[in-house]
Amino acid sequence: MSILLEVSAQKPGNVNRVANFQNTRYEHFMASAVAVEPAFAQAALQGSRCKEKRIRPDQINIGEIIKDAVLSINRWQHGGNTLLGTVLLLSPIAAAAGMALAERRESSLNELRNNIKLVVESTTPADAVAVYDAINLASPNGLIDKAPTLDVNDPDSKKRITKESITLLDVFRISAAYDSISREWVENYPLTFDTGYPYFARQLEETGSLNTAIVHTFLKILSTTPDTLIARKVGPDKAREVSERAREVLSLGGLTTTTGRNALSSLDAELRTQANKLNPGTTADIVTAVLAISILNGYRP
Repeated sequence: MSILLEVSAQKPGNVNRVANFQNTRYEHFMASAVAVEPAFAQAALQGSRCKEKRIRPDQINIGEIIKDAVLSINRWQHGGNTLLGTVLLLSPIAAAAGMALAERRESSLNELRNNIKLVVESTTPADAVAVYDAINLASPNGLIDKAPTLDVNDPDSKKRITKESITLLDVFRISAAYDSISREWVENYPLTFDTGYPYFARQLEETGSLNTAIVHTFLKILSTTPDTLIARKVGPDKAREVSERAREVLSLGGLTTTTGRNALSSLDAELRTQANKLNPGTTADIVTAVLAISILNGYRP
């Protein structure tokens, strides 16, 4: 559900229910959201099995779950990479939620976060290899041409991962310096839990509008953390400039004022130039994670 809610909100610079990219449209995201459900269900089942001590945490196989999700997305739509970042973020959340399901109860946010930490810290070299496969299958835009080490485009990287017993978390520790999704994994989802979730909850209460709450949460995260997809495509200076623009839109009231709406419209138009190279896609992925934990904490639209 979190994917459907996120893509339907009218966030600037992103595909949504009233705006498409040339080759990637709203329906591609809708199809992708349905296609990933079996993989997330498997993640939850594995989390449940782990909680019941039927498997160890390192046997959850989160890497294969991520790879299966990407394969399913590719089978069911032709709009290219729609949800790789989202799948990377939501798979550990789904497994963590499954741990609570094993006890037939809802988990607190603190417990959910602790379970996510367990899932992430229990990853294996096999998980890393599977995620490298998933990334290559998704063919995302904005990959660094030559990563400092363990480049996903280098066929020798997977051999080294296996030979040196490098886990998926180890890989993300390397990429955390230039990728916010990796940083969420490494630092136990700070943007999701500490920045995005409380802000989203307040915005829901203050505005009474789901669309406004999602858009404002997107702007809040973007204003505090330059989007690393933009940084990889056009450089960190431009990413910081976009963050400043997001901060300005919020300061003008965002969707709650005429001035804010005009500023938001201008930002949206700017972000859609340069063949969508200014698309804050990583920020959108994190907003989806915020919505996921909100739903797990009882929110219903």
